[in-house]
Amino acid sequence: MITTAQFTYIPLKKSDPRESIDYLLELVAQHDVEVDVNYMSTSVRGKTEEVFELIHEMYETMTIEKEEFRFHVELMSPVAEDEDPVDRPE
Repeated sequence: MITTAQFTYIPLKKSDPRESIDYLLELVAQHDVEVDVNYMSTSVRGKTEEVFELIHEMYETMTIEKEEFRFHVELMSPVAEDEDPVDRPE
């Protein structure tokens, strides 16, 4: 199955929040997922197990770093690997 997740990471009490965001984007780049970085959020699309592993790793990484943060994750319904959600009939 293929899953799409959109996440927003908001570092709290950080003098340079961009540093934490860049660090997480480097982490995302190490996974086998399609990535779309937007102004307020990032979307990833890939095998369901890989997407969930990435979300878990991001959460644990920032927890280990003793960051204070908000991490909002939105998941779309999974689709078969050979199905493109854009091509679905309404």
